[in-house]
Parts: sequence; C-alpha cells; structure tokens
Amino acid sequence: MNASPRRTAARLSWNLRGKGPDDVAVVADGEPVAPAWAFDGGTGRGVRVCVVDSGVEHGHPLVGRVEGSWAVVTAEAGPEVRVSADADACGHGTACAGIIRRVAPECELYSVRVLGERFTGTGDMLMAGLRWAVRQGFDVINLSLSTTRARFAAELHALADEAYFRRTVIVASAHNMPVESFPWRFASVISVGSHQEDDPDLYLYNPAPPVEFFAPGQNVTAAWLGGTTIRTTGNSFATPFIAGQCARVLSKHPRLTTFQLKNTLYLSAANVRIGTGGAP
Repeated sequence: MNASPRRTAARLSWNLRGKGPDDVAVVADGEPVAPAWAFDGGTGRGVRVCVVDSGVEHGHPLVGRVEGSWAVVTAEAGPEVRVSADADACGHGTACAGIIRRVAPECELYSVRVLGERFTGTGDMLMAGLRWAVRQGFDVINLSLSTTRARFAAELHALADEAYFRRTVIVASAHNMPVESFPWRFASVISVGSHQEDDPDLYLYNPAPPVEFFAPGQNVTAAWLGGTTIRTTGNSFATPFIAGQCARVLSKHPRLTTFQLKNTLYLSAANVRIGTGGAP
C-alpha cells in the first residue's frame, strides 16, 4: 500500500533536471503566437507587479524604485496589512524583485511582506497578504511561497479563482520538494518550476503536470541584502522570471485575460511546436 504513493510522486515534475527542451517537446494545435508579437517591445510599462514575500530592499541597484510597501502584522483581530517602511527581512523578496526588474525593467514594483527573519511566517499571514494584494487589483502577483498546510487549501483555492476573474495574475512557485503545497497546485494560477539550461531567457512548457512552466532557476545571480548579489537555486527564482514575462506581455496587450495570457505563454514556450490537427 505504501509503494503506490511514492511511485506517483516520482512522476510529478516539480523541476526539470537531467533533461533539456528536446526531451519535453510538445506539439500543439492553434494559431502560432510569435514571441515577437508576445514580447518584443514589452518592457512592463504601466503594469503593476506585487511581490508577496519577505519585503523588498528599496533602491537596490538591481531593483530600483519600489512604488509602495506594506507588511502583514499581528493585531488583536488577527493579521492585518499596514503600510511599512521596513525593508527586506531576509533577502528572498529582494531576489525575486530583482529578477522581475531584469525581465520587465519598466514595470511598477510593489511589496507586501508576509515573511520575517530566517524565512519565518504563517499560513494566516500568507492568506492575509495575498488576499489584500488580490483585492488591490495588481496586474501580476509574484508568490515565490507556498504552504503545505491543507487547512488553507480551500480558502486559497477560492482566492486564486477570485484573482483569476479579477484579471490579477498570480504567478506561484512550486515547492522545491515533491510535496503537496498551495496555491501553485491550482489551475487558476500560473505555476512555475526551474530548469537547468544555461540560457537565462529560456522558458519551457511542462507536458507532465502539475507544474505548468519551467524557467531559469538554477545557479542564478540574484539581488540580495545591502545592495549585494548572490548565486542561488530554487523554484522561487524561476517564478519571478515568468512574472516578468507576464508583465512584458501585458504592457503590450493590456486587455488580455488571465486565460489568454497563460495561452500566450504556452504557445510562445521554446519547446512548443504548432502542428495541424494533432499530427506530429
């Protein structure tokens, strides 16, 4: 009885290791979406991207201007969101913001801190910060976090659906380990894992769900505290690459729905080839 769950978990693709684009080739039907149509000239201008994480270091050379910062704090009635001048508590949010800035240099960056020092946080704080960000109407939310606590799954699912219909795109990181966590498992978000290719601008569609896309997340250079940089690895750092790509597409095509945006990413992925009638 115990062997079956382990075999199932082994087939799930949380990241792409030991394989390249040719190993995950996909033939798709539909009208081709040229990467030039999707991305060229798209700088993120006018697109509001919120990083729900550990905060963002204002003025970091790789981040630049942060338009607004808030933090989830503990209050008598429970967690609440307040304006905050505090910077990044542990570096993780700054790393994500720097990657978004590299990909979409003219987007508007915002920050909601739900993590504290040493990457500490709770599911309640994550819920409060994400709920607030969704209801502010940000265009893109980068969530390089998840919770393994199943008691939050239903509420997160409802919130992810709410964002979807509000045209707020949640780009969510898969867990680095093959364990169940949320909200990246939900179809209404764009879920991201990492690949090991050297091309810093390559992203792939995953033909073996649950993760939808693979992006650069292995040994990447990322912004860190004190204006510094580090080399780091993880699905957390692949996720802001896709968030930045979303900002680029939306700056060119601001009326796209979340469904259309996801389809654009799919048809523009490096490993997707357009066929006819399902023929290879």
